[in-house]
Amino acid sequence: QVQLVESGGGLVQAGGSLRLSCAASQRTFSWSAMGWFRQRPGKEREFVAAISWSAGVTYYADSVKGRSSISRDNAKNTVYLQMNSLKPEDTAVYYCAAVSDRYYCSGDGCYGRLNEYEYWGQGTQVTVSS
Repeated sequence: QVQLVESGGGLVQAGGSLRLSCAASQRTFSWSAMGWFRQRPGKEREFVAAISWSAGVTYYADSVKGRSSISRDNAKNTVYLQMNSLKPEDTAVYYCAAVSDRYYCSGDGCYGRLNEYEYWGQGTQVTVSS
């Protein structure tokens, strides 16, 4: 059974930074991509960022572009989300997601949809105070 375990959430003041981590438990197969989504209070879950596992191509939502950076450590089977210049509207539960290499996407808009992902973490709370 695949488990994705997020860490690194917390309370931070506006303008501050946080680094989220997501460690995947399995090594039986390769990933196509891993990504981060968030669910703000009263809102639908939305795409934040994703990274293709082999090539390291990155994708970002416009709302975080320029303020966030996604990276991965293949050896540790871990993906990171560095978030800077945080705003109160970034307050949300952040979810890690992963899809195996049975699925492949290339081009703009890849890995930005919920239904592209097979596995999900439990989420980590990020709260940004003003």
